[in-house]
Amino acid sequence: MDDLGAQLRQARTEAGVTLASIAARSCYSAAHLSNVEAGRRTATPEVVLAYARALGDADVKRRHLLAAATIGPIAASELIREGFTQALRGRDSEERWAERVAQYGRDYMEIGADALQARLASDLVVMQQHLDSPIMWANAARALVTYGKTTKNPSEAIGWYDIARVAADRSDDLGVRVWTRGRAAIALAYEGAALATAKRYADEAVGISEKPSLGLLNALMARAHIAAGRGDVEGAVTADTEARRVFDKVASPDGEVSDSAVPAWRMATFRSMLYARLGMLREGEQAQFEADRWRPPTLTRFATHIELHRALMMAHSGDRAGGLTYARRAWSALPVERRSQTLGLVLREVERAARPASH
Repeated sequence: MDDLGAQLRQARTEAGVTLASIAARSCYSAAHLSNVEAGRRTATPEVVLAYARALGDADVKRRHLLAAATIGPIAASELIREGFTQALRGRDSEERWAERVAQYGRDYMEIGADALQARLASDLVVMQQHLDSPIMWANAARALVTYGKTTKNPSEAIGWYDIARVAADRSDDLGVRVWTRGRAAIALAYEGAALATAKRYADEAVGISEKPSLGLLNALMARAHIAAGRGDVEGAVTADTEARRVFDKVASPDGEVSDSAVPAWRMATFRSMLYARLGMLREGEQAQFEADRWRPPTLTRFATHIELHRALMMAHSGDRAGGLTYARRAWSALPVERRSQTLGLVLREVERAARPASH
């Protein structure tokens, strides 16, 4: 970590990018960035991500930035030890990496974000040394989206989603490029966070390919939630209708449990939140019934999502106090280690809806 500033300087100079250019695209001054490069200031994960975004289109070895940014949120010594332990076992095949990334998608649905983040971070440290084929860039793109979803706030997640988009483009895999953007878009839009960024991701996904796929489905559902967040009821319902047509063609099997999958229960969960936001009780209650009926019983965190949606509908229908009490009871009933950033943001949305109307 001692020479991280020097690594950033080397990447920047190799790319022919000035400090002033990076400063103009971030919240940091050129003087501060100069101090970081010289080792007089700490190269925080946020600074590293600022470099990663600024150098995103340059022909540089972005893997060094990826490794540095990954180390930031985790205890460096433990992460390096785990990364080297894995690396010394020998290089895994592309197929093994693909299965490992798929397992993270499955684990995301059932275990806490903190435990998953530490494991995934150590794998990313190893993976960034093997980004020498389109398939490995595709594996990295999917892993980075999952990693972003384990972070503590939407701003941090966006930094990871932006890197994931670059990795996906380097894979030259159309499906991965669409999925990466669509999954990032619905993650933000479902949370009601950074709607302008969510719209950009969704529009990029649709612009790359309108062929029915899970990536396109996520992008269209994101558009529905974005419209709902902006008070556009007609636009939200129209996007939901388009998404359902795509879902009919690409729905995941009912028994598939993965962050990459959209079986019927998960589609119903997306729609439950949408119609809770819109205050459309009949549609919302139907989606909640379907989500509870079809969801695997082990996914208790997603049962809490539906409970919070019910609380949001209560608040929007006028029972503000009842909705807030219902939401807080559902939140308290979920073990701390199973809570997520997304659930916390949904709870805050209920709290905002429950505030007395200003006169």
